[in-house]
Amino acid sequence: MTRRPPVPATPAAVEVLPTLDLSGPALRAGLQALRDAAARAGGLETVLDALRLKVRLFGELAGGGRIAGLEEGPLLALCTLMATVRRHVASWLAVNGFASLHGHLVALLDGGGDLQDRFDAFLARVPGGTRERWLRDLAAELLHFTDPERVPLMTRWMWDAAVGSGVLREIWFEDDAAAAMLPSDRVGTFRTLRRELDGFLREAGMYRDLALLQDLLCAQIYARYINDRGGAYLKRDFTGEEDPLAHTRRLLGLDCWSGDGLRIKLKPPAAVAAVTAAPG
Repeated sequence: MTRRPPVPATPAAVEVLPTLDLSGPALRAGLQALRDAAARAGGLETVLDALRLKVRLFGELAGGGRIAGLEEGPLLALCTLMATVRRHVASWLAVNGFASLHGHLVALLDGGGDLQDRFDAFLARVPGGTRERWLRDLAAELLHFTDPERVPLMTRWMWDAAVGSGVLREIWFEDDAAAAMLPSDRVGTFRTLRRELDGFLREAGMYRDLALLQDLLCAQIYARYINDRGGAYLKRDFTGEEDPLAHTRRLLGLDCWSGDGLRIKLKPPAAVAAVTAAPG
Protein backbone atom coordinates (compact mmCIF):
# COMPACT_ATOMS: atom_id res chain seq x y z
CA MET A 1 0.00 0.00 0.00
CA THR A 2 1.32 3.41 -1.00
CA ARG A 3 1.98 5.63 1.98
CA ARG A 4 0.69 9.16 1.61
CA PRO A 5 2.98 11.98 2.69
CA PRO A 6 1.92 13.56 5.98
CA VAL A 7 -0.34 16.55 5.68
CA PRO A 8 1.56 19.62 6.88
CA ALA A 9 0.07 21.26 9.95
CA THR A 10 -1.89 24.40 9.29
CA PRO A 11 0.13 27.31 10.65
CA ALA A 12 -1.46 29.23 13.49
CA ALA A 13 -2.99 32.51 12.50
CA VAL A 14 -0.51 35.34 12.80
CA GLU A 15 -1.90 38.51 14.32
CA VAL A 16 -1.36 41.51 12.08
CA LEU A 17 -0.39 44.41 14.31
CA PRO A 18 -0.74 48.06 13.32
CA THR A 19 2.19 50.41 12.84
CA LEU A 20 2.47 53.19 15.39
CA ASP A 21 4.28 56.43 14.60
CA LEU A 22 5.48 57.38 18.06
CA SER A 23 7.48 60.47 18.94
CA GLY A 24 10.91 59.78 20.39
CA PRO A 25 11.20 63.29 21.87
CA ALA A 26 7.79 62.98 23.55
CA LEU A 27 8.73 59.64 25.07
CA ARG A 28 12.09 60.89 26.27
CA ALA A 29 10.48 63.97 27.80
CA GLY A 30 7.92 61.78 29.53
CA LEU A 31 10.58 59.47 30.96
CA GLN A 32 12.65 62.40 32.20
CA ALA A 33 9.57 63.94 33.80
CA LEU A 34 8.84 60.63 35.51
CA ARG A 35 12.39 60.38 36.82
CA ASP A 36 12.37 63.98 38.06
CA ALA A 37 9.00 63.63 39.78
CA ALA A 38 9.92 60.28 41.33
CA ALA A 39 13.15 61.73 42.69
CA ARG A 40 11.08 64.30 44.61
CA ALA A 41 8.50 61.75 45.76
CA GLY A 42 10.53 59.04 47.46
CA GLY A 43 12.08 57.45 44.39
CA LEU A 44 10.84 55.36 41.49
CA GLU A 45 11.05 52.14 43.50
CA THR A 46 8.54 53.52 46.02
CA VAL A 47 5.91 53.97 43.31
CA LEU A 48 6.81 50.64 41.72
CA ASP A 49 6.32 48.96 45.10
CA ALA A 50 2.78 50.35 45.23
CA LEU A 51 2.09 48.99 41.75
CA ARG A 52 3.54 45.62 42.76
CA LEU A 53 1.15 45.57 45.71
CA LYS A 54 -1.73 46.31 43.35
CA VAL A 55 -0.70 43.41 41.11
CA ARG A 56 -0.41 41.13 44.14
CA LEU A 57 -3.88 42.10 45.38
CA PHE A 58 -5.45 41.61 41.97
CA GLY A 59 -3.72 38.26 41.61
CA GLU A 60 -4.74 37.01 45.05
CA LEU A 61 -8.38 38.01 44.63
CA ALA A 62 -9.08 37.53 40.92
CA GLY A 63 -6.13 35.89 39.17
CA GLY A 64 -5.39 32.23 38.53
CA GLY A 65 -9.04 31.15 38.49
CA ARG A 66 -9.90 32.96 41.73
CA ILE A 67 -12.37 35.27 39.98
CA ALA A 68 -14.94 32.45 40.19
CA GLY A 69 -14.98 32.76 43.98
CA LEU A 70 -14.76 36.55 44.14
CA GLU A 71 -17.44 38.17 46.31
CA GLU A 72 -18.83 41.68 46.21
CA GLY A 73 -16.74 43.09 49.05
CA PRO A 74 -13.36 42.07 47.60
CA LEU A 75 -14.49 43.33 44.18
CA LEU A 76 -15.13 46.76 45.71
CA ALA A 77 -11.65 46.65 47.22
CA LEU A 78 -10.24 46.09 43.74
CA CYS A 79 -12.46 48.80 42.27
CA THR A 80 -11.15 51.40 44.69
CA LEU A 81 -7.78 50.88 42.96
CA MET A 82 -9.34 51.85 39.61
CA ALA A 83 -9.74 55.62 39.47
CA THR A 84 -12.29 55.75 36.65
CA VAL A 85 -14.28 52.79 38.03
CA ARG A 86 -14.65 53.66 41.71
CA ARG A 87 -17.00 56.60 41.03
CA HIS A 88 -19.55 54.46 39.19
CA VAL A 89 -19.45 50.85 40.32
CA ALA A 90 -21.43 51.12 43.57
CA SER A 91 -24.40 52.87 41.96
CA TRP A 92 -24.32 50.36 39.08
CA LEU A 93 -24.30 47.41 41.47
CA ALA A 94 -27.13 48.95 43.48
CA VAL A 95 -29.31 48.77 40.37
CA ASN A 96 -28.03 45.68 38.58
CA GLY A 97 -26.67 43.50 41.37
CA PHE A 98 -23.39 41.68 41.77
CA ALA A 99 -24.54 38.41 40.17
CA SER A 100 -25.22 40.13 36.85
CA LEU A 101 -21.59 41.23 36.74
CA HIS A 102 -19.77 38.32 38.33
CA GLY A 103 -20.52 35.70 35.71
CA HIS A 104 -19.34 37.98 32.94
CA LEU A 105 -16.13 38.74 34.84
CA VAL A 106 -15.45 34.99 35.10
CA ALA A 107 -15.90 34.62 31.34
CA LEU A 108 -13.70 37.67 30.71
CA LEU A 109 -10.75 36.47 32.78
CA ASP A 110 -11.01 32.70 32.60
CA GLY A 111 -13.03 32.01 29.47
CA GLY A 112 -11.38 30.45 26.44
CA GLY A 113 -10.76 32.05 23.10
CA ASP A 114 -9.30 35.25 21.79
CA LEU A 115 -8.69 38.13 24.19
CA GLN A 116 -10.44 40.64 21.92
CA ASP A 117 -13.48 38.37 21.63
CA ARG A 118 -13.73 38.04 25.41
CA PHE A 119 -13.33 41.79 25.84
CA ASP A 120 -16.03 42.53 23.25
CA ALA A 121 -18.37 39.90 24.70
CA PHE A 122 -18.04 41.38 28.17
CA LEU A 123 -19.03 44.86 27.01
CA ALA A 124 -21.86 43.47 24.85
CA ARG A 125 -23.42 41.35 27.61
CA VAL A 126 -22.99 43.34 30.80
CA PRO A 127 -26.01 45.64 31.34
CA GLY A 128 -25.12 49.08 30.03
CA GLY A 129 -21.72 47.93 28.82
CA THR A 130 -21.81 49.89 25.60
CA ARG A 131 -22.87 53.17 27.24
CA GLU A 132 -21.38 52.81 30.75
CA ARG A 133 -17.89 53.43 29.44
CA TRP A 134 -16.21 52.87 32.81
CA LEU A 135 -16.98 49.17 32.34
CA ARG A 136 -14.30 49.12 29.66
CA ASP A 137 -11.80 50.35 32.23
CA LEU A 138 -12.97 47.73 34.73
CA ALA A 139 -12.37 44.96 32.18
CA ALA A 140 -9.06 46.44 31.07
CA GLU A 141 -7.64 46.82 34.58
CA LEU A 142 -8.72 43.35 35.70
CA LEU A 143 -7.18 41.75 32.62
CA HIS A 144 -3.93 43.68 32.94
CA PHE A 145 -3.29 43.64 36.66
CA THR A 146 -4.08 39.95 37.05
CA ASP A 147 -1.59 39.16 34.27
CA PRO A 148 0.56 42.26 33.64
CA GLU A 149 3.32 40.44 31.78
CA ARG A 150 0.98 39.11 29.11
CA VAL A 151 -1.91 41.56 28.81
CA PRO A 152 -1.28 45.24 28.01
CA LEU A 153 -3.17 47.98 29.80
CA MET A 154 -6.12 48.96 27.59
CA THR A 155 -7.93 51.63 29.59
CA ARG A 156 -9.56 54.65 27.99
CA TRP A 157 -6.85 56.97 29.24
CA MET A 158 -4.31 54.83 27.40
CA TRP A 159 -6.25 55.31 24.17
CA ASP A 160 -9.92 55.94 23.41
CA ALA A 161 -10.47 56.09 19.67
CA ALA A 162 -14.11 57.15 20.07
CA VAL A 163 -13.13 60.51 21.51
CA GLY A 164 -9.56 60.69 20.21
CA SER A 165 -7.90 61.06 23.59
CA GLY A 166 -5.33 59.14 25.57
CA VAL A 167 -1.63 58.53 25.97
CA LEU A 168 -1.28 57.42 22.36
CA ARG A 169 -2.28 60.85 21.07
CA GLU A 170 0.17 62.53 23.45
CA ILE A 171 3.13 60.51 22.10
CA TRP A 172 2.12 60.50 18.43
CA PHE A 173 4.80 61.63 15.97
CA GLU A 174 2.72 64.23 14.13
CA ASP A 175 2.29 67.58 15.83
CA ASP A 176 -1.36 67.75 14.85
CA ALA A 177 -2.33 64.38 16.32
CA ALA A 178 -6.03 65.28 16.15
CA ALA A 179 -5.82 65.35 12.36
CA ALA A 180 -3.61 62.26 12.10
CA MET A 181 -4.86 58.80 11.20
CA LEU A 182 -4.51 57.21 14.63
CA PRO A 183 -5.30 53.50 14.95
CA SER A 184 -8.27 51.83 16.60
CA ASP A 185 -8.34 50.95 20.28
CA ARG A 186 -8.40 47.23 19.61
CA VAL A 187 -6.10 44.79 21.40
CA GLY A 188 -3.56 44.80 18.56
CA THR A 189 -2.89 48.51 19.01
CA PHE A 190 -2.10 48.06 22.68
CA ARG A 191 0.12 45.07 21.97
CA THR A 192 2.09 47.13 19.47
CA LEU A 193 2.34 50.01 21.92
CA ARG A 194 3.66 47.63 24.58
CA ARG A 195 6.28 46.30 22.18
CA GLU A 196 7.40 49.81 21.23
CA LEU A 197 7.57 51.02 24.83
CA ASP A 198 9.45 47.89 25.85
CA GLY A 199 12.12 48.66 23.26
CA PHE A 200 12.25 52.32 24.29
CA LEU A 201 12.77 51.48 27.97
CA ARG A 202 15.46 48.94 27.18
CA GLU A 203 17.31 51.50 25.09
CA ALA A 204 17.08 53.82 28.10
CA GLY A 205 18.85 51.20 30.20
CA MET A 206 15.81 49.86 32.06
CA TYR A 207 15.30 46.11 32.11
CA ARG A 208 13.31 45.15 35.23
CA ASP A 209 9.55 45.35 35.77
CA LEU A 210 9.07 46.72 32.26
CA ALA A 211 5.31 46.13 32.23
CA LEU A 212 4.83 48.21 35.37
CA LEU A 213 7.36 50.81 34.25
CA GLN A 214 5.30 51.25 31.09
CA ASP A 215 2.21 51.82 33.23
CA LEU A 216 4.04 54.49 35.21
CA LEU A 217 5.49 56.16 32.14
CA CYS A 218 2.13 56.30 30.39
CA ALA A 219 0.36 57.54 33.51
CA GLN A 220 2.97 60.28 33.91
CA ILE A 221 2.56 61.36 30.29
CA TYR A 222 -1.22 61.52 30.55
CA ALA A 223 -1.09 63.14 33.98
CA ARG A 224 0.72 66.08 32.41
CA TYR A 225 -2.09 66.35 29.88
CA ILE A 226 -4.65 66.27 32.70
CA ASN A 227 -2.78 68.99 34.53
CA ASP A 228 -2.70 71.15 31.41
CA ARG A 229 -6.45 70.67 31.00
CA GLY A 230 -7.19 71.61 34.60
CA GLY A 231 -7.98 68.11 35.84
CA ALA A 232 -11.24 67.72 33.93
CA TYR A 233 -10.67 64.05 33.13
CA LEU A 234 -10.98 62.88 36.72
CA LYS A 235 -13.25 65.76 37.81
CA ARG A 236 -10.66 66.91 40.30
CA ASP A 237 -8.72 70.05 41.05
CA PHE A 238 -5.10 69.06 40.55
CA THR A 239 -3.62 72.42 41.43
CA GLY A 240 -1.46 72.97 44.46
CA GLU A 241 -0.40 69.32 44.86
CA GLU A 242 2.60 68.71 47.07
CA ASP A 243 3.18 65.23 45.61
CA PRO A 244 4.73 65.63 42.14
CA LEU A 245 3.33 62.19 41.23
CA ALA A 246 -0.17 62.85 42.58
CA HIS A 247 -1.84 62.82 39.16
CA THR A 248 0.11 59.75 38.11
CA ARG A 249 -0.86 57.87 41.26
CA ARG A 250 -4.54 58.75 40.78
CA LEU A 251 -4.63 57.44 37.22
CA LEU A 252 -3.24 54.13 38.45
CA GLY A 253 -5.50 54.07 41.50
CA LEU A 254 -2.54 54.29 43.86
CA ASP A 255 -3.91 57.30 45.73
CA CYS A 256 -5.81 54.81 47.89
CA TRP A 257 -2.65 53.55 49.60
CA SER A 258 -1.82 55.13 52.94
CA GLY A 259 0.63 54.32 55.69
CA ASP A 260 -1.83 51.96 57.38
CA GLY A 261 -3.16 50.17 54.30
CA LEU A 262 -5.85 50.53 51.64
CA ARG A 263 -8.56 53.18 52.05
CA ILE A 264 -11.81 52.16 50.34
CA LYS A 265 -12.96 55.22 48.38
CA LEU A 266 -16.52 54.21 47.53
CA LYS A 267 -19.80 53.53 49.31
CA PRO A 268 -21.24 49.99 49.48
CA PRO A 269 -24.01 49.43 46.89
CA ALA A 270 -26.58 48.92 49.67
CA ALA A 271 -25.84 52.40 51.03
CA VAL A 272 -26.12 53.90 47.54
CA ALA A 273 -29.44 52.12 47.01
CA ALA A 274 -30.78 53.39 50.35
CA VAL A 275 -29.92 56.99 49.47
CA THR A 276 -31.46 56.63 46.00
CA ALA A 277 -34.68 55.17 47.42
CA ALA A 278 -35.00 57.74 50.20
CA PRO A 279 -38.04 60.07 49.78
CA GLY A 280 -37.52 63.69 48.88
